[in-house]
Amino acid sequence: MLSYDVLIVGAGGAGLMAALEASKAKDVKVGVITKVYPTRSHTGAAQGGINAALANVDPSDSPEVHAFDTVKGSDYLGDQDAIEFMCYEAPKRIYELEHLGVPFSRLPDGRIAQRPFGGAGFPRTCYAADKTGHVILHTLYEQCLKNDVEFLNEWFVTELIIDNNEAKGVIAIDIRSGEVHAIKAKAIIFATGGYARVYWVRNTNAIGSTGDGMAICYRAGIPLKDMEFVQFHPTGLRSTGILVTEGARGEGGYLINNKGERFMARYAPQKMELAPRDLVARAIETEILEGRGWGEGMTAYVHLDLRHLGAEKIKSRLPQIRQLCIDFEGVDPIEEPIPVRPTAHYSMGGIDVRDYKTSMTGVNGVFAVGECACVSVHGANRLGGNSLLDLVVFGKPAGAAAVEYARSKSADNFNLKAEEERARREIEQLLKKESKENINNIRIELAQTMWDKVGIFREEKPMLEAIEKIKELKERYKLLAPGDSGKI
Repeated sequence: MLSYDVLIVGAGGAGLMAALEASKAKDVKVGVITKVYPTRSHTGAAQGGINAALANVDPSDSPEVHAFDTVKGSDYLGDQDAIEFMCYEAPKRIYELEHLGVPFSRLPDGRIAQRPFGGAGFPRTCYAADKTGHVILHTLYEQCLKNDVEFLNEWFVTELIIDNNEAKGVIAIDIRSGEVHAIKAKAIIFATGGYARVYWVRNTNAIGSTGDGMAICYRAGIPLKDMEFVQFHPTGLRSTGILVTEGARGEGGYLINNKGERFMARYAPQKMELAPRDLVARAIETEILEGRGWGEGMTAYVHLDLRHLGAEKIKSRLPQIRQLCIDFEGVDPIEEPIPVRPTAHYSMGGIDVRDYKTSMTGVNGVFAVGECACVSVHGANRLGGNSLLDLVVFGKPAGAAAVEYARSKSADNFNLKAEEERARREIEQLLKKESKENINNIRIELAQTMWDKVGIFREEKPMLEAIEKIKELKERYKLLAPGDSGKI
């Protein structure tokens, strides 16, 4: 049976940061289990940047101002102690990433470049062109390999095993063989990402962002918190919902309606396109619903105009955005405006974290970091650039705390093998079951219900209708089976 002192579930930015910190303890065995190859994790899709009050562009910026902007952006529903901790740690983590090898874009004097982002009082967002998450993810993975972290790639965790309010291990399936395994661990860190994929109709998330870690912890009795807070990014591509980074507006892009107006002047005359995301998303939807957009239905849109930035700036600062627009919309933003509409983007809610300095949950030895966790630094609305920051600021101490917890626990006689056999029997029975329902129909109906009735604008009557529809889908879900007795 596989056994680790510290096991991290998920290999995005938060999981790798935790693994890297834990791997510094040479007396502790560290493993990472992930259902996708680490560099395919959704962190790699983060484009715009990571916040820290380095004051490289404006010397008036400070961690205190960063904290105020974050509290205000959260609609005053964030945990202010945790927010203060995150914002004061931010500069240290940026310089740590730089020393690890993250190739941040630079100012002419060689310092790390910073761009304006929505809801920020100063240019605070450090970036690597429009591929910031990609370079952070690859750098952390390389460092974990250097430190001999063990990876179980393409393994799918299905269950968290707890006994007497203590972590004992997980049940997982090796996707390549279909075999069921129990994995023993003294400390377990969940870093499995968000659940915005439930808005499958229009979302920015990777296909694997299905809230697995939250569901696993919930089934094990760990509470979830703030699950109603889902962020809709203002600018997703019209046809697919693929993210168009806030950095495009940070560089000076305009939002234009079909009357040629920069309509944000009606909603946020001071901040304009760089107002907080929830405000900009509602503004765009309002323009479309009141007939000032283009098109109809799910593909109605407004324009994001970058043409005035010039070809050189677009090619150097926003190269990935340009390529995405060409590939998925047939639009070159150097020549034409980009058709955009809000898209489901980020989960503010998640696994309830009791101690923000360690990321420990209410179960001893179970930790949660990143988008799957709810430290509540984002409250009801996350500021752009604070997501990547959340990963590295809380991932690092979680790794250290997991090491200390694992060191405090001696080997015990808990029978994890019996749990493995039980899980194997349950899966074998499921494979024999005849399916009387179609999983794709349920998924599509759920996504459409969430988008139509629990989306950007929420009212009592549609939400009550959504509850009834979800109850129906849950009953139909009980009739599901794989429909294939093969394990792979």
